[in-house]
Amino acid sequence: MDTTVRSQTDRPVDRSAPRSPAAGPKPGPAADGLVRGDDGAKLRVLLMLEIHEGSQERFLDAYESIRAQVAAVPGHLRDQLCQSIEDPTQWLITSEWAGSDEYLEWVDSAEHQEMVKPLHGCVRGTRSLRFAVARETSHSEHEAPAGRTQQKQKPQKQNRPAGPQKSADGITRAALSFPVKPGSESKVAEILAAYDPPDPHVDASTTLHRTSVFLHGTQVVRAIEIQGDMRAALAHVARQPQVRAAEEALNPFLVEARDLDDPEAARQFFMSAALAEAFRGASPDAAKAGTTHRAAFRYPVRRGAAEEAAKLLAEHDKAALAEPNGLLLASSIYVRQDILVRVVDLREPVDADPAIALGVDRSGPAPLARLLDFDFDAGPAGDAGLARLRAACTMTPVTDRRAADAR
Repeated sequence: MDTTVRSQTDRPVDRSAPRSPAAGPKPGPAADGLVRGDDGAKLRVLLMLEIHEGSQERFLDAYESIRAQVAAVPGHLRDQLCQSIEDPTQWLITSEWAGSDEYLEWVDSAEHQEMVKPLHGCVRGTRSLRFAVARETSHSEHEAPAGRTQQKQKPQKQNRPAGPQKSADGITRAALSFPVKPGSESKVAEILAAYDPPDPHVDASTTLHRTSVFLHGTQVVRAIEIQGDMRAALAHVARQPQVRAAEEALNPFLVEARDLDDPEAARQFFMSAALAEAFRGASPDAAKAGTTHRAAFRYPVRRGAAEEAAKLLAEHDKAALAEPNGLLLASSIYVRQDILVRVVDLREPVDADPAIALGVDRSGPAPLARLLDFDFDAGPAGDAGLARLRAACTMTPVTDRRAADAR
């Protein structure tokens, strides 16, 4: 199932006759070591949800109201709904599909968006992961010896705090991404750059810190940084007259219409636009760096490969951030379905070292290449490949507003 508008949802449904995967031998790993869902492997989807406090019964009722519909979707095999034993607002929906094609066709459809609407009023945030099933073990294959019972392992407790967490610098970060109509890019950039900045002071404990807006083709990405409560900050910004006027001016150019005066419609829009933070890191001397250069990249990932590509970029950035006086000062990586965005703060402009800025390892054939829908003629570690990747990934900066300079 998928409760994120334009993300992934799963639900627990018992099927007496589960659909089998396509006939034929199970595929092994491809030459590059990956097992891909479109090679015939079943797909497992994990959807992590955080619901609003006090909305558990409403969430369960909403789930029950749509589970039969989801079970009837072609390719759906089964799913389970699980609740955290430590935090009652944290839930997990796992679903199994005959293959990635069936799932992706459904999750990208208008039917899916309509089907999961009952959940939107209960859910505060979601994160979805997708895995191709590489191996399976059944009870019949590995039965316990006669006279012995298999001991169930007790799950280890993990004290993971609920909700978005502040980074070490006390800043909470989020990102939104939404498409605009082709041909409207220049007008959209003008609207987003022209309005007066909102009052950065939200309340005694919350302050707007920085908002950066980028364009990549018809896709807008808005990276938000606040000190304090993110929900209070977003509500504060939404009440500002100049912001409301800009958002109204933006409406005719959006691919998906929205009505921010309708709380449910606004919630659906922000849920569909929200990107999940896959990584955040900063160098030890980032706070002392003085003038920095912010850049953003949207990577052309292959279908279903965004999560793995994000992990590779995160590994690269962890090493780069540990370099004394290195180019990379901070990195935030965001993912939603096949959208992968990386926002970086650099000590010098990108030209100083395009490989570090792009997250590409020059030391050898980049594993990132196999996850990108991009033809590297000279290989990603070569200058020609880097130049082409940079041209394909670089997002155009629209505006960068900070609390200190209000613009």
